[in-house]
Amino acid sequence: MSITELVSNHVDTASVAATIEKSLRAASTDTHNAVIADLSERAHQRVETVGKQLEQGDTLRLAGVPVVVKDNYLTFGAETTAASNMLKGFNSPYQSTVVERLEAEGAIMVAKANLDAFAHGSSTENSDFGPTTNPVDETRVPGGSSGGSAAAVSAGIAPVALGSDTGGSIRLPASFCGVVGYKPSYGLVSRSGVVAMASSTDVMGPLTNSVADSALILDVIAGRDKLDSTTIERASDDYTQLTSDKKLKIGVVKEYFGNGVDVAVESVITTRLDALEQAGHELVEVSIPSTELALACYYIVVPAEISSNLARYDGLRFGHHAQDAASLDDFYKRSRSEGFGDEAKRRIMIGNYVLSSGYYDAYYKKAQQARTKLTQEFAAALGDVDVLAGPVAPTPAFKFGANTQDPLQMYLADVLTVGSSLAGLPAVSVPAGVTADEQLPVGLQLIGAHNHDLELLQAAAIAEGVQS
Repeated sequence: MSITELVSNHVDTASVAATIEKSLRAASTDTHNAVIADLSERAHQRVETVGKQLEQGDTLRLAGVPVVVKDNYLTFGAETTAASNMLKGFNSPYQSTVVERLEAEGAIMVAKANLDAFAHGSSTENSDFGPTTNPVDETRVPGGSSGGSAAAVSAGIAPVALGSDTGGSIRLPASFCGVVGYKPSYGLVSRSGVVAMASSTDVMGPLTNSVADSALILDVIAGRDKLDSTTIERASDDYTQLTSDKKLKIGVVKEYFGNGVDVAVESVITTRLDALEQAGHELVEVSIPSTELALACYYIVVPAEISSNLARYDGLRFGHHAQDAASLDDFYKRSRSEGFGDEAKRRIMIGNYVLSSGYYDAYYKKAQQARTKLTQEFAAALGDVDVLAGPVAPTPAFKFGANTQDPLQMYLADVLTVGSSLAGLPAVSVPAGVTADEQLPVGLQLIGAHNHDLELLQAAAIAEGVQS
């Protein structure tokens, strides 16, 4: 059932309560460790509020829609931990702008979703609350860092989950779990009230069962926010107007195929692109030469920003604090050593190194120059086509433990998503089919021009509807 159909069934408190109770039961019996915090008490309060609004004749676009929130979004009703021991016990005094905007339209938050701690990861194996399993195949990861969010939608806990995407953290889990994951243009959705990872690439967005549902959520949450100076004016268009007779010119990025991409993944994506061509849409090969630099660039720029953003966790103001420290320096050292996991420490060390005197020009400055070149290449490619296309990930969901001992191999899971993140472009993962051998989901990635989210959503709806 689509969100619109669900909302149409909600006419009073009783009908909203029935939907929310069903979602809360699903969350409480979750066998995938997709959710790590219960919002049932606040959800029941919200049922009464939304029910009264409906009975008074108020029009609410998301009346009674249950939503699972990635646990790096600040919410009332439960701790916000970002799945890290560092933030255990932290109760936020305010909510994120995205959550506030959804609640203003009648949505009801039912649970907090698991993630890689501080959103550092591609598999949700880095969570201090334990890993999330993929509902499609429990021996495999759901992707990361929004793995709990994708699993919650895939498992039917809620029709909507909020995620964050810094280098692929919405799209990768969507691909692995067989749902739609939408990363808006950088700045289109407020970052206020979300635990920061890398401030120049962090983007908030939805995971849903359809492109239409993602478009509706985006239409509610998009736009300027006085609490986030990086937000931009949204387009005047309604993002839910997806019907389009336009024949697309689709740029197939040649660097997204071939070496390193699983044959089974390439087959699924090629089949879906062929179906689009048979439906009258034009496919043209395009090149983004700096793609080969994107991953290295990302893992210089992003750790640098992480090291800065995580500096605030000193154990004094909030979060984990060491006991019986011998001195202030010892307190800082022990608080951070005990609170942060291995991946956070790894990224802090990389970030401090590339920003340090003597290495800034050699690493960080060059990475930013490469980022500018990559952005220019994306803009040039998109000047000739409507959208760019390719796989979301080089492989389908991998087995638990397959990459945990090799950080570089884990980082390679993001090789096809980090480029558009560095360029600030909107991108989406649309289910394209399953692999022939193991029947694992594969996502088609479409990338659009900055602040042309409606056009990208229209293309995604076309790709979603075409039969392979």
